Amino acid sequence: MTAIDETPQSDARARRNVWVLVLAQALLGAQMPITFTLGGLSGQLLSPHACLATLPISLIVLGSMLTAPVMSGIMQKHGRRTGFLIGAAGGGLGGLLSAWGLLSGSFTIFLIGSLCTGIYMSAQGFYRFAATDTASPAFRPKAISWVMAGGLAAAIIGPQLVKLTETALDPIPFAGGYVAIFALNLVGSLVFFLLDIPRPPKPAANSPHGRTRRELLRDPTIRVAMICAMVSYSLMNLVMTSTPLAVVGCGFTTNDAADIVSAHVFAMFAPSFFTGHLIARFGVEKIVATGLILLAGAGVVALAGVEITNFFGALVLLGFGWNFGFIGATAMLGMAHTPEERGRVQGMNDFAVFGMVTLASLSSGALMNCSGGSPVEGWTAVNLAMLPFLTLAGGALIWFALSGRKQTA
Repeated sequence: MTAIDETPQSDARARRNVWVLVLAQALLGAQMPITFTLGGLSGQLLSPHACLATLPISLIVLGSMLTAPVMSGIMQKHGRRTGFLIGAAGGGLGGLLSAWGLLSGSFTIFLIGSLCTGIYMSAQGFYRFAATDTASPAFRPKAISWVMAGGLAAAIIGPQLVKLTETALDPIPFAGGYVAIFALNLVGSLVFFLLDIPRPPKPAANSPHGRTRRELLRDPTIRVAMICAMVSYSLMNLVMTSTPLAVVGCGFTTNDAADIVSAHVFAMFAPSFFTGHLIARFGVEKIVATGLILLAGAGVVALAGVEITNFFGALVLLGFGWNFGFIGATAMLGMAHTPEERGRVQGMNDFAVFGMVTLASLSSGALMNCSGGSPVEGWTAVNLAMLPFLTLAGGALIWFALSGRKQTA
């Protein structure tokens, strides 16, 4: 958030902050596997129409999209800690309202809870940016990767809580998982008091303000980074949102769905231990391209069959593809703006990314439940829908590499 010394010694504070954010990612991030495992199943239980089953997940992403610019402004003005605490409060409230919606049989209350959960999801999106605030340029890709790696613990904690709480509030299914989400936010919010990121100073009247949003969007690096981030995240969400519905619809259990989501989230974050090193060695464009290829591979495996091994294989490839594509795009974005433009760029990027993810989530339920007569037909439609978006991102990346229009702020 402020200008920093670029010597290696300056990274002592950055490393400490990274470990705090890793812990936050592990604890608070565990609520996301829970919501993505139970959201569609709960929606199917409460919604008046099957096509609305994934609407709760869509509203989580919509809430994140709407609050991303606001959250960015809050952090720019009041600091990262304030924004992250607001996010945890939103997540806790979302968990309570979702549990209340299930206990009372109210789809409306459940949807309001999902929207509040989006406040947390928006704040979580800034963990990766916060990791770079006190880091030297050389350490930034590694800092992003390490924070994202905290999701490995979340990949274990979240699905296990789904299993442990499955019968906690019998005879109402899934409600116990949402009470667990409230507890995670309550405990996890304490972690942010260990964060040591200076509040950004108020800009002087004669200080540089950076480019406008329109000018930023003319930068080819920013445009391509945003496109690749949007496609990587939205396709991951498109397929993951429908996975529990497809798994249960094909005759497997809720615990099977939780295990598959756990494997997927593990794959999302496991490569983060070395993604930063790969970016430094091979360049960001090659890593993003690898991510897009892996996402395409996930679609191929999913279309090959609906055995449990197909679901596991497809979701693991989906996680790897998201990691390379999204972290690579984040690193690319970080190369293209100045400190004065940071809040503007990050808010604009996350608004666009989560806007696209909202559309993907809404489309996921419609494709899964309203495009055919069986779960297999719906699952096929979901995976075929990936093709045009992969073509868009791949084309943008190829144009960027061949045109030689790379820019660094």
